[in-house]
Amino acid sequence: MPLAERDHTPGPIEVFMTADHVRLDALLRAAERDDGSFDLERYALFREGLLRHIAMEEKVLLPFARERRGGEPLAVARALRADHGRIAKLLVPTPTRALVDALCMLLVEHNTLEEGPAALYATCDLLAGDEAHAIVSRLRAQPAVPLAKHYDGPLLARLH
Repeated sequence: MPLAERDHTPGPIEVFMTADHVRLDALLRAAERDDGSFDLERYALFREGLLRHIAMEEKVLLPFARERRGGEPLAVARALRADHGRIAKLLVPTPTRALVDALCMLLVEHNTLEEGPAALYATCDLLAGDEAHAIVSRLRAQPAVPLAKHYDGPLLARLH
């Protein structure tokens, strides 16, 4: 393990956002049924939470980082936004085992861009310095994202 990773102590932003990843994982597990189907009420909690989490990044963290860098976006911003679009599209249809497996694979890959000593959250903690707790307060205040009903109709193919 590189020295930078061994010495990495997560800051308030990274702690908060990583804990939200853990919460979202638990919500998804709670929605899974033994037969491979999903409890739609519980899945809705996961879906709403994941969309809110994306909004926290899109509406708070990425703009904050860009502003702190004099208008220059983080190098990772484009990849994060592309992933957020793919994630949101996977949340449109009614969940199936195959769809949720694809979503989980995407989230595992996506989270490596956010968690860790050189990733989004640590970078935002570094940029925020003593203001990191104020950023966490802004993240906590991010409102829920209104959920549309699942859509499984003929236009779904255009989403992929």
